[in-house]
Amino acid sequence: MNEFLDCGQIVNTHGIRGEVRIVPWADSPEFLCKFSTLYVDGSAMKTASSRVHKGSVIVRFQGVDTVEAAMALKGKTVQLCRADAKLPKGSFFLADIIGLDVVDEDGRKLGTLREVLSPSIQQIYVVQGEREIMIPAVPEFILETNIEAGYIKVHLIEGM
Repeated sequence: MNEFLDCGQIVNTHGIRGEVRIVPWADSPEFLCKFSTLYVDGSAMKTASSRVHKGSVIVRFQGVDTVEAAMALKGKTVQLCRADAKLPKGSFFLADIIGLDVVDEDGRKLGTLREVLSPSIQQIYVVQGEREIMIPAVPEFILETNIEAGYIKVHLIEGM
């Protein structure tokens, strides 16, 4: 597992005081507001302030006080340190399940989890095997996620 996880992208500046707008790659933008240190290009950057605004996160990094300094960060990927993140029991980072084997109830390998789509409230697991299978990430279909053993056990219905 990687020590640092991609958690968003700086898409623009915000205002004139050096703030940046981050599109979060997390369950919620509020999750990113919990971190006092984020990483950009491998360098730790302390947050002076952060808040949610229209589904994005507005962050002012210490030492970034002008629009010009903020503009230099545009397009960069923001990371967080795994050790700083406290997840509820039973939760996991999506980065940790990409590449896991996906097996049916009888243990037959269906393929590998290639991608997780988030088109709406419900995530969709894209499994690549002999054919591509799209599985809604709901308890009716996802029976077990075992990161340590390297598999996700699923229940498929006819037509999937």
